[in-house]
Amino acid sequence: MSGLYQMAGMFVRLINPETAHRMAIAALATGLMPGTRAPGDAALEQTLWGLNFANPVGLAAGFDKNAEAVDGLVGQGFGFVEVGSVTPLPQPGNPRPRLFRLAANGAVINRMGFNNDGLEAVAARLVKRRKGGIVGVNLGKNKSSEDAISDYAQGVAAMAALADYLVVNVSSPNTPGLRALQSADQLEKLLAAVLEIRKEATPDNPPPLLLKIAPDLTDEDKADIARVALETKIDGLIATNTTITRPENLRGANRAETGGLSGRPLFEPSTRVLSEMYQLTEGKLPMIGVGGISSGHDAYAKIRAGASLVQLYTGLIYQGPGLVQRINRDLVALLKADGFSHISEAIGADHR
Repeated sequence: MSGLYQMAGMFVRLINPETAHRMAIAALATGLMPGTRAPGDAALEQTLWGLNFANPVGLAAGFDKNAEAVDGLVGQGFGFVEVGSVTPLPQPGNPRPRLFRLAANGAVINRMGFNNDGLEAVAARLVKRRKGGIVGVNLGKNKSSEDAISDYAQGVAAMAALADYLVVNVSSPNTPGLRALQSADQLEKLLAAVLEIRKEATPDNPPPLLLKIAPDLTDEDKADIARVALETKIDGLIATNTTITRPENLRGANRAETGGLSGRPLFEPSTRVLSEMYQLTEGKLPMIGVGGISSGHDAYAKIRAGASLVQLYTGLIYQGPGLVQRINRDLVALLKADGFSHISEAIGADHR
């Protein structure tokens, strides 16, 4: 499978990145991309938030923004899939071109701008899911909205009964003013409001609510976010979104494009923020580590830094869906090499 993807990948990378992405979604949605099964191993199984994860490797938000290919993605061996970001109203996003490959760095720059079909359309697709699997919904705000809290509240109300978990995304660099919602006073108001809406929408079985944060935070920002997260009693953190920084070693004609940088250059800064947030929250909040994972060793480093689960996206662009299987196999071997019988023993091991 990996060899087949490598051959196809050379052709795909000659195509406009956004066109190639639409082709992948179509192939998954129609069943043209064959499913794979990640190797099952009890050492990787976990129960978090009352959800049973067969393995810790998930698909990050941004790939299937509109929940068009959920069943096909679940069939690729992921332990969980996150769709979105979804905004209350449909919006086209930023002008094209807005997605750029940096192949020499295993990276991508995007300034998509929350392009999506809106809550109503995405909810209708989630209702029609045929397969099981754990599916989370990542929520955003409309670019033109002046009331961010209302937008997120609408998202929670619409998706609470359909999602296995919800994500409040205040960390995309491509919606003006969005990252300002990570400040302590605004974040407190936002989380209090959406938690109340979640309680009203699903009083008997509310889905876990997580917060996705940026890698470009000051020490004060991180301390504030940790405090607010613990005080509001949200269920977890996702660290991190893409970065607006540009390492000096970026190569290629697209290296100066504006937008969020993902892929290998994001691995170190995102893992550093993950580690710091684990310490600041004293390991009390389950965390999902995302950013620059392209191997089992990368995923394991996130877990040892404090992640209970990990997510991929950019790595799949360059290595294909077989990466999910390889990471899970490597994780089992790495756990055994360190003397761990279960993944739970490795979570946050670097801090002990």
